[in-house]
Amino acid sequence: MKEVILTPEGYEKLKSEVEYLSSEKRRDVAERIRIAREFGDIMENAEYDDAKNEQAMLEHRIALLEQRMRDARVIDTSEVSADTVSVGTRVRLRDLEVSKTIEYQIVGSAEANPAENKLSNESPVGRAIMGRKKGETVSVAAPRGTLKFKIMQIKAA
Repeated sequence: MKEVILTPEGYEKLKSEVEYLSSEKRRDVAERIRIAREFGDIMENAEYDDAKNEQAMLEHRIALLEQRMRDARVIDTSEVSADTVSVGTRVRLRDLEVSKTIEYQIVGSAEANPAENKLSNESPVGRAIMGRKKGETVSVAAPRGTLKFKIMQIKAA
């Protein structure tokens, strides 16, 4: 399994999800199974089958998240340098073609979320800017052609 890189915030989010799934969600599913058993013959009980399937998926998700937490390398924010782009930095990029500036937080692939401007270090743009310095221009191959970005600012997240 490949290494999972997480920010401290991402690790806490993962931990919270495991706690929620292991407690509240597990209880809800167990209650659904209990109620479905009361409907009678479990051999022909679609509600029971559905609840058991949900339980299996829930246990799989919990196991997957716990494994991810065990394998995770949490970035030490005190070691994040603002000299070069790395996981844990915030980067302001200027799209030179459309003259638009956007700020991203560079995160591991497990935390990537474009809606929150969290850019994976493994994405095309993320790979292109990793290790680069302020003022450098990078080119990124994209479906609509080559994109050019100038790194305007780097700061520790």
